[in-house]
Amino acid sequence: MKILVTGSCGFVGRNLVAALKNIKDGKDRTRPELKVDDVYCYDIDSAEESLDEYCKTADFVFNLAGVNRPKTDAEFMQGNFGFASRLLTTLEKHGNKSPVMLSSSVQATLAGRYANSEYGKSKLAGEELFFEYGEKNGVDVFVYRFPNLFGKWCKPDYNSAIATFCNNIANGLPITVNDENTELELLYIDDLVIAMLDLLENKASHCDYVDCKAIASARGKYCFVDKTYRVTLGEIVRMLNEFHEQPNTLMMPELRSDSFGKKLYSTYLSYLPKNKVAVPLRSNVDPRGSFTEILKTPHCGQFSVNVSKPSVTKGQHWHNSKWELFIVVSGRALIRERKIGTDEVWDFEVSGDRLEAVHMLPGYTHSIINLSDTDDLVTLMWANEVFDCDRPDTFFEKVE
Repeated sequence: MKILVTGSCGFVGRNLVAALKNIKDGKDRTRPELKVDDVYCYDIDSAEESLDEYCKTADFVFNLAGVNRPKTDAEFMQGNFGFASRLLTTLEKHGNKSPVMLSSSVQATLAGRYANSEYGKSKLAGEELFFEYGEKNGVDVFVYRFPNLFGKWCKPDYNSAIATFCNNIANGLPITVNDENTELELLYIDDLVIAMLDLLENKASHCDYVDCKAIASARGKYCFVDKTYRVTLGEIVRMLNEFHEQPNTLMMPELRSDSFGKKLYSTYLSYLPKNKVAVPLRSNVDPRGSFTEILKTPHCGQFSVNVSKPSVTKGQHWHNSKWELFIVVSGRALIRERKIGTDEVWDFEVSGDRLEAVHMLPGYTHSIINLSDTDDLVTLMWANEVFDCDRPDTFFEKVE
């Protein structure tokens, strides 16, 4: 399959082209039935004659080209309707009846706050043009009215509040929120791309519209991505500020699978400047070695790295409820555990040459001994709860 993507250098275009090329090059094997032979990329700076060449042989067309921030309202119609007309005329000239997807906007509903949107009017005109083209030529046309989009590679200070907020907060720049209670309907770029790949495999979801709301319908006139999020500006800013503080607090927010927060965090990270990508950690150092906290979580404990100097013994304490996992990643160690109130000692000799996780059991005093006289011992540690200095649940007692 040869696929033409117009607007290939835009936010959606870049993400879709990258996904298509991964499939073409065999890097993405999640869709074994989808064959991509070539990806034709066309954008505003492309040679005009290339569009003619692409329209001759394309097997599927994604029309993502459009104008979002013109100097005058007239440019909306010229950019959104004018190019669409040219694209369809070129396909028609070559008798190419390949399916065509149109990227439109929920503003094309001209409902509610979009009632007088010049952008929406231009998008609606484009939709009607595509539907007429499909009926006239017997071509499958798929029109998507996208809500607000977010994700990596989106241009800040352009047409996405989330891109602007992520960029500014990540780079220590101010943001402006006029009304924290303003609610946005948001679609994540990876979910959009998945829907486009589904479309290539004849798995599109169809809908009709009631005002601005998409209503799923097997025979609907439009197509949609049925995974969006409704979030207020205030909540978005609160989460972004929490992400911004994570290198200081080490607290990783709870990010459930497929949640808006998880996708927003990925988006935020993509805007980090180089000087914030590497995060210095604070180590507690003494003659025995060092202890460094890496990451904390609200409900799943914390991760740390423990370095022990040659022949040093650490630990010699027990916990009532807390449990831990010790994984030696470099060096050789003897981990010892004894149940409180008994004399039996369990010994576990471990090494970075053969990784294994050893539980530090509740009610068992434990220690870890560096067996080397020359090399440091490095141990990755996980505890099931974040350390609370007011209630440490840690009691000194030698193992033996």
